Formats: sequence, structure tokens, C-alpha cells
Amino acid sequence: MNTISLSIEDLLNDTEYGLDLSLIAGRGGVGHRVFSSRIQKPGLALTGYTDHLHPDRVQVLGNTEISYLRQLHEELATIFVDKFCEYPISCIIVTKGLDPPQFLKDAAERESIPLLVTPLQSSTFISLITKFLEERLLPTTHIHGVLVDVLGVGVLLLGKSGIGKSECALDLVIRGHRLVADDVVFVKKKMPAALVGQAAEAIQYHIEIRGLGVLNIKNLFGVSSIREKKIIEMVIELVEWDPQHEYDRLGLDDEVYTILDLELPYIKIPVRPGRNLTSIIEVAARNHLLKGMGYHSAREFQEKLLARMENRPLGDEVE
Repeated sequence: MNTISLSIEDLLNDTEYGLDLSLIAGRGGVGHRVFSSRIQKPGLALTGYTDHLHPDRVQVLGNTEISYLRQLHEELATIFVDKFCEYPISCIIVTKGLDPPQFLKDAAERESIPLLVTPLQSSTFISLITKFLEERLLPTTHIHGVLVDVLGVGVLLLGKSGIGKSECALDLVIRGHRLVADDVVFVKKKMPAALVGQAAEAIQYHIEIRGLGVLNIKNLFGVSSIREKKIIEMVIELVEWDPQHEYDRLGLDDEVYTILDLELPYIKIPVRPGRNLTSIIEVAARNHLLKGMGYHSAREFQEKLLARMENRPLGDEVE
């Protein structure tokens, strides 16, 4: 798992979320890092009460904070602002295009705290920058595997190289399911408890089939055969058949596979000539949907079997 952070320069360079930020002071601090997706409106911190100030968060000043500072006597306001800026604040952002007081600009420049301005309303800007930070600061990892959308279920196929993951994915696409990523799956943890997988941009929509080479699934089968990203809901690992190994025959015990501290339903499928893996994967997805509705086939079978055994008359033997 990667520890991700953003620099203030990343905020300034945003073009996707429309933050529309410009730097007016504290250029020496544009390399400051932001690690949290939470922002803070300092409030009482501008009155000298800094006990609950979180300097690691982006500090947002709106009309209330700026008008408060302007109505204070400049000497007192300067004292409060200087105390506020003594903390290692990542950056200060002023909304509504307001012109910050000169003493705030001076303190930010002196302490190398980036002071930025946006023309957006406070509520609009806070919503946008929260989405921006949540998206960019999510825990991530990458996994060698294949991600497919089978009947709306995000299925992550794992297994050693050459075992047939891509071939299974291709067969699933031919059956009408959708490819998300082949070879390398980039996974982001969406709060509170979801994992979203997608392909690397360079190989998006492509799949490698030994003997055929690299194929563009989007061009071959159309836009209905691909997805850009998908929530991963279950993990299926393809393993070579081992006659000495005892495989699960009933499916009573649900196993889990952990990715980024989240547990996902996990199934291990042995690969052997004559086994239709695509059909097995499709049925596994259907069974996962049933379990999500509270129906567990294996456990129902066990309960029926136990009930029948308990109701058998004494001395009744099974021939």
C-alpha cells in the first residue's frame, strides 16, 4: 500500500475539479504536503484559541473569517494571525475571491505558508476540494491479475502467469460480460469500505492472449464489452490441479482475501483439462449474488441433510 500525499502545487495545477486557485503569497511553501482529505475552517483559531487547530489540514477562510479579521484593530488582528501562522500549516485558501488583509499576506510570506484565493463560494469550494483530496489521497495498490464485470459483480481473477486468466476473461467477454483490466489492476480504497479497480491508462481496454498477442477489446467487441472501473466484490484464484490436495467439495466455509485491509469473498478454483472455467466463474458470480440476498446454497443443503438424518427412524439404515 502506498502512502500518498499531494503538494500545494498539485492543487494549483488542478484542471479537472475546477478549484480555480491562484497563489498570492507564500510561494516558498508550495512544496508543502497534504496527507488528509479533511479540511478545516479555523474559526476560533483566529481569536488566539488554537487548541483544536489541525495544521496538517487545508485551512479555508470565507467571508466570515475575513470580515472578522478586518473589523478587529489591526494590531490585535496581527497578533492573532501571527500566532495562527506559527503553526506548520499546509496552506490557507480564501474563498469568494476576497482580498486578504495585508497582515495575513505578510505573515504567510514570512512563514512560507501558501496563501491561495479562489472565486468560488465557500460551500461550493469545500465540496470540490473534499472530492479532489478524497480521490487523490485514497490508499492504493496494484495487483497482477484480471478484473472483469460478470453479471454486475466485480470479479478479480488471480493466478500465476500463463494459467489462463486472460483467456477466461476473453471467453467471458464473448459471453456478454465486460473487461475492466488485464495483467495489472490498480486498486483504490474508497471510503468507507469499497475497493475500486481499473486498468493502467497505457493498456486500458487491451488484453494479451498468448499466440494472438495484444487485442483491443473495445474495438473488437464494442463499448458494451468494457468498463473503465469497477468495485471489486470477490476474488477467484486459478491454481494448478494437485491430485494430492483435498479441495473444498461443499463450500460451507466462506474464505476471504484481504486487499488494503478489506476482506473480500475468496474462491480457489483448480485448473484441469476438461473443466469449463468460464462457466464456473459465471456461476460463482451468480452464487455471490444469491449470498448477498441471504441465500447460501451449501448451508441450505447441509441443513436439509441434517434434518433428514435427525428425523430418520431408529434402526433405519442407509443401503
